[in-house]
Amino acid sequence: MLSVLSDMLWSKVLIALLIGLGVWFTLASRFVQFRYFGKMFGILTANHHEADKRHLSSFQALILSVAGRVGGGNIAGVAVAITLGGPGAIFWMWVVGLMGMATSFFECTLAQVYKTAEPDGAFRGGPAHYIERGLGKNWKWLAVIYSILLLVTFGIGFIALQSYAVATSLQDAFDIPLYYSGIGLALVVGLIIFGGVKRIAQVAEVLVPIMAGGYLLIAIVVLGLNFTAIPDTLMLIVNSAFGLGPAVGGGIGAAIMMGVKRGLFSNEAGLGSAPNVAAVAFVPHPANQGVVQSFSVFIDTILLCTCTALIILMGTAYDPSLADSSQGVALTQASLATHIGEWGRVFVSIAMLLFGFSTVLYNYYLGENSVSYLTGGRGNEFLMNGFRVVVICLCCLGAIMDLGTVFGFADLTMGLLALANLIALAMLWKKGLRVMQDYDRQLKGGNPTPVFRAEDFADLDLDPEAWPRNPNNPQQA
Repeated sequence: MLSVLSDMLWSKVLIALLIGLGVWFTLASRFVQFRYFGKMFGILTANHHEADKRHLSSFQALILSVAGRVGGGNIAGVAVAITLGGPGAIFWMWVVGLMGMATSFFECTLAQVYKTAEPDGAFRGGPAHYIERGLGKNWKWLAVIYSILLLVTFGIGFIALQSYAVATSLQDAFDIPLYYSGIGLALVVGLIIFGGVKRIAQVAEVLVPIMAGGYLLIAIVVLGLNFTAIPDTLMLIVNSAFGLGPAVGGGIGAAIMMGVKRGLFSNEAGLGSAPNVAAVAFVPHPANQGVVQSFSVFIDTILLCTCTALIILMGTAYDPSLADSSQGVALTQASLATHIGEWGRVFVSIAMLLFGFSTVLYNYYLGENSVSYLTGGRGNEFLMNGFRVVVICLCCLGAIMDLGTVFGFADLTMGLLALANLIALAMLWKKGLRVMQDYDRQLKGGNPTPVFRAEDFADLDLDPEAWPRNPNNPQQA
């Protein structure tokens, strides 16, 4: 039943919505993801990214979202996409990624617009908040459903799956028993998550650049060793995407479905997860964070997923004619070993450990955000601590459980999560476009650092504590 429902959702509804809305947002915004591509780098070094004691900087929010996006999907997910959908699945991952950059811009901009201030002055936000505030109280039911799905998918399902991926990778490379890895992961995660989002962001700020940079470096080495094979490999991906090459995987239909599904699983654009983190940032204009979060989709899908795909396709471990060939992380490990020797397996295991660890922290924060929304954000410390204990237990149990049903359930709930968020984005895109146009006007008027003035958006249901109508507001200074 899970498989039938999931296939129906992914093979028809979400493909149309993800690509259709991505194209629409791209055209309506005049290709915002390409117009501001250069600015993505400049924003990262701006002075207003300095965080205070209560808020995350824009850079920390970017790093935390990259920590979530850059995970098992970049290593194991790409391998699964190639195994089941053939090399052409990578092309459709690119399409989802490029269009998803525009989707991510709008959803993260809206998350900033409709964020709310907590009693301690910190911010919370995300799809549940922009659904309730942007669409009105009559849509609160959709916000509640979204929060429940977010909690179940990320706060529970994906934490167990990441624990399993980390443990099996370490067992394959170092022969470490699964339960040892689960216990170790649970201890380290527990020490961090009880420190709140600030501690999670501080850990990610150090860990993510190291792990992503290291993975890019090893990929560059592999590309250098196989430089002459790159053009043919890229042509194989493109030809397979349109059924022009030899039949591999499940044909063009499987290539599209696996590319869209694994692309969304990897970069999460349109899923509504990243806006939960984007809303926490301290920025002078919501579009700033939209631009930055668009960049994180590029890092994840266009850079890191492509690196994994080329490592696999230019190696000798991938053989579509063998039904019992390696799959998932094992295929990536075996492929890297064909390029640089057996220590490539060790490298992938370490990368999987770091990617999985950072993703667990990110998934925990999404679950925490859901718990906060569902309980009204106040007086819920007992429930929050209970959720933290559940996360620690999931890290232990996920490493040793048979997660076949969990995978199927997570695929279905992730699809429903995307469906709820995409419906909301389709209804709110005019408001997001209006905020983007305000940002455009200020840049064209010569202001290098556009400022969001709440008094110009008095018709929107803004939180007056998050966006005061005061030109001296430090966020607008």
